[in-house]
Amino acid sequence: MRRAKKPSTSTATRKAAGAAILAWEDDPQSGGKPIKRPVPRLARVPLALTITAAAVPAKVYRPGTREFRYWAAAEALRRGADFWGGLLPRGTSWQPGRTLRVTLDAGVDLNAYYDRHGLSFFHDTVGRITVYSGESPDVLCHELGHAVLDALRPELWDAMSVEVAAFHESFGDLSALLAGLQLPSLRRAVLSETGARIGRSSRLSRLAEQLGWALRQILPGSAEPDCLRNAVNPFFYRAPETLPPSGPASSLTAEPHSFSRVFTGGWFEALAGMLASRGSSPTEADLGQVSLDAGRLLVDAIPAAPIVADYLSQVAAHLIESEAVLFRGQYRDALKSALVRRGILSLQAASVVPGPGTATRARQPRGATLAGGSTETHTRRLSLSADQFGLEGRALVVEAPGEVRRFEVASAAEGLGSRTAPPPEQDARRFVEYLFRRGRVDLGAHGRAETRIAHPFARKTHQLVPQAADFALVRRTFDCGFDPTS
Repeated sequence: MRRAKKPSTSTATRKAAGAAILAWEDDPQSGGKPIKRPVPRLARVPLALTITAAAVPAKVYRPGTREFRYWAAAEALRRGADFWGGLLPRGTSWQPGRTLRVTLDAGVDLNAYYDRHGLSFFHDTVGRITVYSGESPDVLCHELGHAVLDALRPELWDAMSVEVAAFHESFGDLSALLAGLQLPSLRRAVLSETGARIGRSSRLSRLAEQLGWALRQILPGSAEPDCLRNAVNPFFYRAPETLPPSGPASSLTAEPHSFSRVFTGGWFEALAGMLASRGSSPTEADLGQVSLDAGRLLVDAIPAAPIVADYLSQVAAHLIESEAVLFRGQYRDALKSALVRRGILSLQAASVVPGPGTATRARQPRGATLAGGSTETHTRRLSLSADQFGLEGRALVVEAPGEVRRFEVASAAEGLGSRTAPPPEQDARRFVEYLFRRGRVDLGAHGRAETRIAHPFARKTHQLVPQAADFALVRRTFDCGFDPTS
């Protein structure tokens, strides 16, 4: 009997290249249909990924099946990682190591998080509909964004500041938006839906529609009416200390997910302006290029922006400086306009940020000695009394946002002029009190039952770590932010 010939290497390569899977362009509830996509290579470097579940053969599966969700998630994560991997400085790697672990279904919950071990997603049934947070590219690429930012600027992880935490959440949303814009089909759909004016609300700007729907069924008002968060929003900067610690999605609060909408809204408005600057009838290719340019600006500006109490204004100033270096004023007006209109930069601050030709000086290397002999530090270690948190006789050591500023800029005040930023110690104290008030700190077995407030049903993002006679307060996760009531 004649033995069948093995396919040649070239034949096998052609078959692999022609293989495809079905995946979502964006959230399953956005109105879009699954599209065919090339089989993603999760292990590709520099930002390698691995899914902890058993591997599924690569082929087209019916939406709603476990196999479809596996490949839809793999495609979205790989797309996001490829986008950022092409922009990050050479040698940047995940905080957990060379490969980021992804658990697509970690149990029953309406949640998703990044915890420096990997990404975890969940499922829950609401109104007889089972929602998988790991099925939505918006949620997947948001959590991936936390991991990317942690790789790029790990010093943000433990900084006790509302604005730092809010920026981490905003970057997650920007990651979801930019990952979506890497699909030509989605770019065409958004340009058609908005008449090429992408600053209008659209399926691009509406993030995590399905998860938002599920959360509203449990707690009305906990998410925006048609999504979890919309990058097109009306929020103007307000000093976090003037805001309540929580509230409905219709209002701005000091809760980091809520407050993140100020920066996300300003950035998205700037993105729309960047696209408009390329002509009155921008093409799908124009939108693709603008998304790449926006990513380059973020990756260039974030490492240079010092960690201070009014962190958003520093990021904004460094975005403008980066634009001058990278694009020589092409997007300057779009950036400045959006950042001032949202109050992220005051009028006075925006007028003094360096423009083209003045921002080309070398940036100060980290750890260098600055003028006056001071040395740059990432954060300032602060020791607080833990008595008010029911931990009598102990000190609570936290990281306050205390880097040295490069630009003397500020956000807008509610009236006229610029806001005066609080001292780092005051900013850290407020954020720590917010964490304890909202039950976001895992107390473990520490403290007396009569005095401590444990909040047994609240999700924990931080934990106490014993250090000799004191405690350190460290971050454990960035999660979806929804607090169950029972």
